[in-house]
Amino acid sequence: MTLTLPKTPIIYPETDGLPMTESDIARDYLLYAIEVLEYYFRHQYQVYVSGNLYICYEQGVPDAVVSPDVFVIFGANKQKRTSYKVWEENGKTPSWVLEVTSASTRNTDSKEKPQKYAQMKVAEYFQYDPTGDYLKPHQLKGFRLVKGKYEPMPLEFLEDGVISIVSEALGLELRVISGQLRFYDPVADQLLPSYAQTRDLAILAEQQRDAEAQARANAEQQRDAAEQRLNNTMTRLLARGMTVEEVAEMLGLPIEDVQHSADSAQ
Repeated sequence: MTLTLPKTPIIYPETDGLPMTESDIARDYLLYAIEVLEYYFRHQYQVYVSGNLYICYEQGVPDAVVSPDVFVIFGANKQKRTSYKVWEENGKTPSWVLEVTSASTRNTDSKEKPQKYAQMKVAEYFQYDPTGDYLKPHQLKGFRLVKGKYEPMPLEFLEDGVISIVSEALGLELRVISGQLRFYDPVADQLLPSYAQTRDLAILAEQQRDAEAQARANAEQQRDAAEQRLNNTMTRLLARGMTVEEVAEMLGLPIEDVQHSADSAQ
């Protein structure tokens, strides 16, 4: 008799136990990039934006994982995940990745991670150095996958020292303005607001709508009150024995309006 021992289930990692970033600055840009892209793609339900999340890219190999700071996957459902297993997502891998570079991550971001991203066929890979200490001579670098290898993407120099790289994957530009990373929409010709900024604008717009609605209600109440006062005046004058024609002439009103008021009072 042959005994078949049950297979030990493979446990894929979901966290490395390390903090999100080593500095407040790096964390702020990581969160900014995630929230601004989530909002930008909010109506596209097959675009998944996340970051600092393990991507398991090879089934059966628990150490075949990578955790991008920020990534965008087209063709994956918007839903909360504890990790992203490529083989459970119809083979969809990120089209775009951003690493917020720091002292402890610059070597990994420049050597180890790009190899994994190339293996996963990530179309575009960006690095941003918020402090300007580690990426030289510019804080922003972009790479596009060409025949299995990453090639530098052209850097454009705009007015006032702004640098820009066009992301074909996102349909956006990544810009560094006074050292700060921003996303620019060339179609709308504007910088993308963060979620917090968009929320504040939505609150202001709602307050404006409420104020306009209240103003309309007040104006309507004032019209109703003025109409009521005029009707009361016409009723008193008619009750004193004045004719409809006399009341209309005194108040400067059409005879029909005064006659209507007289008929209503009867």
